[in-house]
Amino acid sequence: MRIGEKGFTLNEMLVSLAITSLVAVSALMVIHQTILGNEQNIDYMTSVRQVANAGHWIGRDTQMAQSVTTDNLTPPDFLLLSWTERDTAGDPVYHSVKYFFDDVIDNTGTLMRYHWSSAGETEQTMVAQYICYDSTNTTHTSTKPPIKAARSFPSISPRFIYPSCLPSHY
Repeated sequence: MRIGEKGFTLNEMLVSLAITSLVAVSALMVIHQTILGNEQNIDYMTSVRQVANAGHWIGRDTQMAQSVTTDNLTPPDFLLLSWTERDTAGDPVYHSVKYFFDDVIDNTGTLMRYHWSSAGETEQTMVAQYICYDSTNTTHTSTKPPIKAARSFPSISPRFIYPSCLPSHY
């Protein structure tokens, strides 16, 4: 600006508009990445909880099991466990637990647990959701197990639950 003139020149206005636009776009990108990151973190934590819950139930039943069957099961059955314990009178009580998949859509379903007892107790429990299941791998002879979590977690890989059936960008 020259001495005695009022206002800004067109060049000064364009430069200030460009700088303001860059700052605004940068701020919007940061906000977008923060929101997107929070959604991915929520998905991650949900999947971790599902894998941990499945590991808890399967581990608990496997510790009590006297018989474990994983071969020659018809899909959607995944795992069959059985054991015997004694009641307060000393009589044997037989237990059988079957893990199976329900509502499988595009190889992703809900892992269910059905518990039967000769004492008359039966219960069906939802163990984990969003678990990927490869029903074509019924022999368990490949290097990859037939069941996996729905997100990618390199540090979590129990025997039958392993990471990523979704694209690698998760």
